Amino acid sequence: MKENYIKAFFTAIFALISSILGVLTVPVLLMVACNVLDYATGLMASTYRSEDINSYKSIRGIMKKVCMWLLVIVGAIIDQLLLYASQTAGITLPFTFLVACIVAIWIICNEIISILENIKDMGVTIPAFLIPLVTHVRSQVEDKVNIDTEKEDSEGE
Repeated sequence: MKENYIKAFFTAIFALISSILGVLTVPVLLMVACNVLDYATGLMASTYRSEDINSYKSIRGIMKKVCMWLLVIVGAIIDQLLLYASQTAGITLPFTFLVACIVAIWIICNEIISILENIKDMGVTIPAFLIPLVTHVRSQVEDKVNIDTEKEDSEGE
């Protein structure tokens, strides 16, 4: 019986998060998971790197992760501004959180690269394709945004 309450609690929490974030739910949850994994693997790898773990470095690392979350919030604000401006002009956009999703995906790629580097520093052999694969995904996100931005700039001239 107690398991049902626990399942109901986690289901309710996930439903609440999902209703608030909508399409951003999966990227944000993946980003938070990657943040936690990167922080944990960074702490573990610091002993292999002969680095001291101190509260100043730990707080800086946590602040950096919080700033990553703020970048997604900034992306969501930009999305809402675009949505408002387009609706005011009578244009219907086919997306709600495009910029925020792109920012979250870019951060996830960076965090995965950092996790893999931390694991590598601990002496674990990493499949040769993993880091190039994630780097390629990150560059594809960057290239797609740059291509679309350049296209819009040339159309506006």
